[in-house]
Amino acid sequence: MKQNKVLLYAGSLKLVEKSGVGQAVRHQMQALKLAGVPFTMNSKEEYSIIHLNTIFPDSLLKSKRAKRKGKKVIYYAHSTMEDFRNSFRGSNLIAPLFKKWITYCYNSGDLIITPTEYSKELLEGYGLKRPIVSLSNGIDTDFFKRNEEARRRFRDKYQIPDTDKVVISVGHYIERKGILDFVKLAERMPNYQFYWFGYTNLNLIPNMIKEAIKKQLPNLHFPGYVTREEVRDAYCGSDLFLFLTHEETEGIVLLEALAAKIPILVRDIPIYKNMFKDRETVYKGKSIEEFEELITQILEGKLPDLTEKGYNMALERDIKVVAQKLLSIYEQE
Repeated sequence: MKQNKVLLYAGSLKLVEKSGVGQAVRHQMQALKLAGVPFTMNSKEEYSIIHLNTIFPDSLLKSKRAKRKGKKVIYYAHSTMEDFRNSFRGSNLIAPLFKKWITYCYNSGDLIITPTEYSKELLEGYGLKRPIVSLSNGIDTDFFKRNEEARRRFRDKYQIPDTDKVVISVGHYIERKGILDFVKLAERMPNYQFYWFGYTNLNLIPNMIKEAIKKQLPNLHFPGYVTREEVRDAYCGSDLFLFLTHEETEGIVLLEALAAKIPILVRDIPIYKNMFKDRETVYKGKSIEEFEELITQILEGKLPDLTEKGYNMALERDIKVVAQKLLSIYEQE
């Protein structure tokens, strides 16, 4: 199948292009190029297999039409009911309906690809009727490689002295991403600078999140959505990547931070139980008190540097590795 053309469906992509899904689509383009698989984003061109990455109605219709024409459909399962909860206003209320909807969408394909074994296990629990394969979204380790010039750009842009310790996170303004705890930690740790990169329309988030991001603290900063290059510079220019997410299917930004060789502290949640061993590739915490203690110890150099081992984990998920695995999936179809 590797010589057949792939349609990387771009319908509704603009709605998610600033999210992890948008980044995953860009990685698929890169993987297809590396694997030597011809592809198009023009639905009017001939194709033999289609990649679908969103669960909007237009993608479902595209899946059904492709099947009627005898095309193979690969549905990328980036979303689960579990990571839909605690996201946008009203998400918990409609989470069970969301589960039914995504199950229907994913079942419309021939093959389901999801980023991790953890998300695969969740989806298998939904009773899906199609085979499910776990394949990382991938990371461009060359692009996110640590360098001093990027560090200087970040520090200069935000006028941060070299002596200041900087903690960053990246994500939407949603409770699931741990933004409330991020703000609490900034309040409790005034000696360190906290930067949260990302943005969500304020009309979509509950009042408690709005209040948190409007809190006036001299060491708390919300630059909003920035370019991929600026995020890379932020990784290189900061001293700790704090990922307080409560639920993920993978976490592309975490892979990016690993590639940039920045110390990492994550919330100890099920997905990372087997993916990362505590105090081997990343540090893990569970409570505000534990996070505060670990942040201090990491920033003050009282804990071992794990960044080389973390970087090796990123290499295992490099886009070149993903490309070869994707090619083998095609060959088995």
